[in-house]
Amino acid sequence: MSAVRGEFSSRFGFIMAAAGSAVGLGNIWGFPTQTASNGGAAFLVAYLVLAFFLAYPALMAELMIGRHGQANAVVSLTKVSNKPWQKHFAFIVGFGGILCAGFILSFYAIVAGWMLSATAQPIATLAGADAASLWLSEQSLTRNIIFTLVFIVLTIAIISRGVENGIEKWSKRLMPALLGILFLLIAYVMTQEGAMEGLKAYLLPDFSSIFDTQLIVSALGQAFFSLSLGTSVMIIYGSYISKKENLVSLGAYVTLIDVFIAFVAGLLIIPAMYVAQAQGVEIFSASGKLLSEDTLVFQVLPALFDGMGSVGLFVGFAFFALMSIAALTSSISMLEAPVSYTVERFAMKRIQATWLIGVLIAVVSITIVCNLGTLFGLVITLTTKVAQPLLGLMCCIFVGWIWYRNSLLQAIQEGNPEVHNTLFWKVWPWYTKFVCPIVIGAVFVHSILS
Repeated sequence: MSAVRGEFSSRFGFIMAAAGSAVGLGNIWGFPTQTASNGGAAFLVAYLVLAFFLAYPALMAELMIGRHGQANAVVSLTKVSNKPWQKHFAFIVGFGGILCAGFILSFYAIVAGWMLSATAQPIATLAGADAASLWLSEQSLTRNIIFTLVFIVLTIAIISRGVENGIEKWSKRLMPALLGILFLLIAYVMTQEGAMEGLKAYLLPDFSSIFDTQLIVSALGQAFFSLSLGTSVMIIYGSYISKKENLVSLGAYVTLIDVFIAFVAGLLIIPAMYVAQAQGVEIFSASGKLLSEDTLVFQVLPALFDGMGSVGLFVGFAFFALMSIAALTSSISMLEAPVSYTVERFAMKRIQATWLIGVLIAVVSITIVCNLGTLFGLVITLTTKVAQPLLGLMCCIFVGWIWYRNSLLQAIQEGNPEVHNTLFWKVWPWYTKFVCPIVIGAVFVHSILS
């Protein structure tokens, strides 16, 4: 079946694809912004703890379900179900994840479109096209629709080529490029006045705020969003992994890379904010609250780049090119979730399914663009703070309570025959069964009540 469905050709290919899915605007845009809004280093500590103690076990649950099922999310969840009600439950969770991925991509494409236009703006300035540069830098309905559609078409072009020639091939190219640009920008920003003050705010925590419930809710939501949990994406990617691979180490690598790039992105964005502040850009209100949280990178950072003179055009281009690459590595995984279901459920050719789903998502995106003030924040909240943690919790319940322990052990022993002797197997099953659902559920309930 894998020969028909496609399969990652190498361990490195899967790690780059899964890390690419995890590493996106959630890491490079969302994480630093959340950090600046929620106590700086205190948020960083909470995020690191929750990423390893809740997000990683949930990631392993999704990868396990996918590789065992060797199919789309709905079918894979159904295969670990034993009773009729469980199979109905499997459809709700699997299809819910697919819908969640589609709606995330619908708002994600809008933000990515902003990134693409911001990447093009310095080029227009250097070319002397001042009118085009002004149009690219200002919010307008026409600009937003055009660049949203351009981004969706780019995503469709990659996904339509399949697993090895599309997802894996481009992830191998885009991820190293992303890392290279990221480190070059950090090296430059660290030489600027104000950078060290930002570094202190980022790395020296105020432990008195670390148990703030809103901070914990935000940190958990960020951990789940950045690892693409609760969207069926990791179930799909798990289904493309060879059964010869060690899932325990693969999941650990993906989590480590995701957390590492989020941390490194903070080393860029937080100091850059303080550099901009040293140049006279207003970052925080009198009460210490971060201004322009949702549009931080489009207001604060361009002001920083303008203060650099002519070199700012090149730095600005590099930064927004980085953001565009990060967006693309995540968007291809989000589109893959509904595409894989459509291909397998309706026996449709991949290229036809990709364009069909892409057009549907484009319609939703344009609807959001036309009602930006009403729908944009609402869709983000419903998907990232409600649906993702809830669906991630459901996957933990599947692995902990529905999947028979012996069958689960046999599935994880494929590629890791001695796993039953490791600390992972001694801890992970009961941890996923009891700790993850209780803690994720408690945080979810609190977020709803709040």
